[in-house]
Order: sequence, then structure tokens, then C-alpha cells
Amino acid sequence: MSENQHQEPTGRYFYVLALTALGVVYGDIGTSPIYAIREALGHHYGLSPSRENVLGVLSLIFWALVIVISIKYLLFVMRADNRGEGGMIALTALVAPPRRMRVGSRRWTLVLIGLFGASLLYGDSMITPAISVLSAVEGLKIATPLFEPYILPITITILVLLFAVQSRGTAGIGRVFGPVTLLWFITLGALGLNQVVRRPEVFLALNPMHGAEFFIRNGWPGFLVLGSVFLVVTGGEALYADMGHFGKKPIQLTWFAIVLPCLFLNYFGQGALIIGDPRTIEHPFFLMAPKWALYPLVGLTTLATVIASQAVISGAFSLTRQAVQLGYLPRLRIEHTSERQIGQIYIPSINWLLMLACIGLVLGFRTSSNLAAAYGVAVTTDMVFTTILFAFVARDRFGWSMPRVAALAAAFLVVDLGFWGANLVKIPHGGWFPLVIAAVFFTAFTTWKKGRQILADRMQHNVLPIDLFMADIEKSTYVRVPGTAVYMYGNASGTPPALLHNLMHNKVLHQRVVLLTVETEEIPVVDEADRVTVSPLGSGIFRVGLRYGFKEDPDIPQALAGVNRPDLPLKAMETSYFLGRETLIASRTPGMAMWRERVFSVMSRNARPATAYFGLPPNRVVELGAQIEL
Repeated sequence: MSENQHQEPTGRYFYVLALTALGVVYGDIGTSPIYAIREALGHHYGLSPSRENVLGVLSLIFWALVIVISIKYLLFVMRADNRGEGGMIALTALVAPPRRMRVGSRRWTLVLIGLFGASLLYGDSMITPAISVLSAVEGLKIATPLFEPYILPITITILVLLFAVQSRGTAGIGRVFGPVTLLWFITLGALGLNQVVRRPEVFLALNPMHGAEFFIRNGWPGFLVLGSVFLVVTGGEALYADMGHFGKKPIQLTWFAIVLPCLFLNYFGQGALIIGDPRTIEHPFFLMAPKWALYPLVGLTTLATVIASQAVISGAFSLTRQAVQLGYLPRLRIEHTSERQIGQIYIPSINWLLMLACIGLVLGFRTSSNLAAAYGVAVTTDMVFTTILFAFVARDRFGWSMPRVAALAAAFLVVDLGFWGANLVKIPHGGWFPLVIAAVFFTAFTTWKKGRQILADRMQHNVLPIDLFMADIEKSTYVRVPGTAVYMYGNASGTPPALLHNLMHNKVLHQRVVLLTVETEEIPVVDEADRVTVSPLGSGIFRVGLRYGFKEDPDIPQALAGVNRPDLPLKAMETSYFLGRETLIASRTPGMAMWRERVFSVMSRNARPATAYFGLPPNRVVELGAQIEL
């Protein structure tokens, strides 16, 4: 399969995937109607919910959905697939493959953009569950004010339960995601249709001139409204990130056939309701429903927001694993919750971090309106970065002409930067939170990557070239003991330090010696036929290379079991694994700032042991240590 080929599903499976994508991909963007119109036309900007302003906001919402989602992501950005995979990490790997550059190179700037964009998604993964669940539970206040004191406790309870069940995986829950979300979108469309048939004048908002006149009429406050209008497209990055799970066509079909029409009807229905009674601006979404349907709607809304939250939580897990595989984070404990789906994973450390952050956000901001002030800064910045990186992919990978790339990027950036500028004013009111979270993760990414590079450079000075080692082995009379010894080392041209230490201390060499190098490619999955390479070096010594994609978890014993060579029998009970364990000491040797060296040392000490990460049998592992100054 070529680098950018990906076989799209067909037949009945295609429609099953499309239904499943409805629950996972569109959960976030599908819950925006709960609060987006309310925030755009509320009291925050000092604008009255007049007929003209309602039509102006509806026009901005409709064209935002068309330009950002339908055109930018579905028609263009999703072309930049890394063997079927999407998302910020996959896009960054397309722009600047990690194995083909070094820190400080020209391409490193693009990597920094991609890494910061990926870091911003962690802030989004914290805010989305908090604002979505809280906005749904707030619907209880519409039914009766008696529920108001219990809004925060109910919200926190739902969030705790949501994160508590993550370790069980989403396989079982995932089967109901699609049908429930389909019911949700049908409900959105039905609620909106009931209102627009009463006031069909709202369809005048399809004319983009209403949006332009809104800016002219309201000036600066009108521009700032874009910060709330942007809430309707906050799930755009999920379309791209989840492309590898479902394929392009199921996601595109679901959007144009179900999601866009239902969102369109609901937003325009809320607008029709507000034109008829401006007092409904306080909660237009819930006030569209008849009183008898309010409690069922709150229940369905809560379930929909939980599904939307599940999608971004799973996205954070996937992003973290890709960062680990590509060398931007230390090894973490990653649990697979499904034997059939590689993407269904659980990372305990990230899960509990997200839960504590969500609870803190709910307690700190207390209402979904306050949380909306923190929402948007991260995603708008991420969308700007996506446009920039896509432009480089289009030029370098697709071979598009510079005028074509520049025109397309400029058109998208006009929209992206408009939303971004309107969201910047949110920073003092809570928008600082996702930026702080992004800064923390960005620092972790770059510190780990640079630290590993410095560590490799320091170790390189003391590495014995393999040809010199082989020349020495052929002359030596080391005692050869039965069995196979596997020495893991990242430098394919050097001799593993653990091998040299073993010879120095024990004076013996195994009958068969494997010098093993594990590489992570800038593609999601490596074909099994290309997984293992074996090169005999002589004297019973073999150079073995294992290749994995950034979405795969290495299992070394399993991969070695597939080696079928008479001269290299790899029997599990006759194979020992020798690993080097470096104790890192922060020093004033030129490299990184002292505080970053200390951060790197702490990250290294808390990394998951290589034994567990690579699937090695603990009773067959020998570790030989060394101290290294950073």
C-alpha cells in the first residue's frame, strides 16, 4: 500500500461505520446547539436579540459550518492523510518526518507548530466534558428552580462516573453511541423544524449579506460575537483526528446527510423562537421543547454530552500514545480495552488528570456561560496551525503550485484568524486555562525530545562501532554459553553498552547474540511483511531491526517469534534480554537549562519500565546500569 493510500469501507460495513462515526466524530459539534446561540446573542456583548441581529448571527453560524467544516475539513484537510490517519500528530509527521530531521533544523519549526497544536487539544479535552455536561444539567433549572442548588453536584457526579468507567473501555458503550446520537440529531432537527415553520423568515439568513450587515451595524461588539459563533464548529478537529477510525467517506456522508441539516434546522429554529419572544434568549434550546418533553430532553441531552465527552477523552488517549511512540513523551502505562480495535485504549495517568481538571473547571467557573469564556481559544489556535501545516503538505506532498496553495491558505486563514482574534479577548476571562495546559504539555514534549537527543549524543561519544567489536570478537576467546541473548539499543551502527558491560563483568558471550533496534516510523501501522529485518554479522551475532507505526504498541517477543531462520532459533525459555538503564544527572554541561534537565530526569525516572512497554517477560530480563550527565 502506498504512503497515502487507504482502502475505504464498502457495502453494509460502510453504513455501520457511518452510524458509528455519528456517535464518535460528531458528539462535540452536535452538542454545541445547547449553548452556542445563547452565548452569541446573550448579554455578554451588549447586543439586543433583535430580528436583524438574530438573522445576522444565524447567517454567521450557517456560513461558519459551510466554510470551516464542509469545505476546509471535509473537502481539503482530510486529503492530508498519513496512510489513512489524521490529526495533528499525523499531520506533523507528514510535514516533518521525525527520523529525517534533528532538533534545531528548519523543519523543526513546523514540528513545534504541530506539537503546540497537539498540546492545545489537551485543554480542549478538559473543557469539553465540563461545559457539555454542565450545560445539559442546567436544563433542569428550566423545569423547576428547585434543582438549581444541585446542578454542580449532579454534574460532578456524572463526570466522576464517566472517568471511572474508562478502564472498562468503550467497546460496549460504543455500540449505542451511534443510535443514541442519531436520535439526538433527529431531535435537534424536529425541535428546530417545529419553530421554523412558524417563522420561515429565518431562512433569509442564508444570504451572507445579513452576516456582513451584522458587522457593519454592531462594529467591535459584532466582531467579538465571532468568539461565540465559533462554538458551533469546535468539533472540527475531531473530524480529522478520527479519520483513521472510520475513513473519509463515512464521515462525509454522515455530515451532509444528517449532521449539517439537523444542526441547520436547530440553530434556525432557536433563531425563530427568539425573534418571536426575545426573552427566550436565556435558554432558547430547552425552551423550544414543549413542557411535557423537557425532562426527557434533559435526559437525552445529558446522554449526548456524555458521548461527546467520551469522544474527546478517547482522542486524548490516542494523542498521548502517538506522542509516546514518536518520542515526545516517556513511556506510559497503556491498556488495550478491545482485542479487535487498536484505537480503543486506556491511559490511567491521563484519565485521572482529565477528571481532576474537569471537576476543577466546574467548581471554578460554576456555569456553562462562564466556561464558554474559556472555550475557543485553544481550538481556534489549533485550526490556524492546521491550515499552516496543510499548506506545507499541499505544496510538498501533493505538488500543488505555490499560487494555488497561497490562495487557499489565505482564504482559510481569513476565517481562522477572524475567529482567533475574537477569542483572544477571552484570555483574561478563562481563555488562559487551555493555554497554560498547552504550555505545560508543550514543555514536556520538547523537553523529552531534546533530552533524548542530548542523551543519545552523549552516549554516542562512547559507542564502540560494531565493525571494531566484531573484529575483536573474532580474535577473542570468550566463553560461549548456551542460549540467546538479545541486547536492545537505539543505535543500529554501534555496539550496545549493555553488551560491553556484560563482557567486562561476566567474561562470557551467549551462543547466539541479537543486537536489536526498534524504530517507530512516521506512518500509523507497518505491514507485517516489513516488520522484521535480520542481518547475520558472523560469529553467531545477528543485527535485528523491528519497525512499528506510531499507532502500534511494540511486542518484541511476539515479533521475534516470527523470525524463521535455522541459524537463529528464538525459543522463549532460552532467550534472555539485556537492557541498559541510564541514571540521568542534571549538570551544567552545555545542553538544556538546568530546570529542563531536572524536568527531564523526573520524567525519565517516572517512565514506564522498558520491560513492560516492550512486552518482555520480566523473569528473562537483565538490566545493566550507567550514570550519564545531561
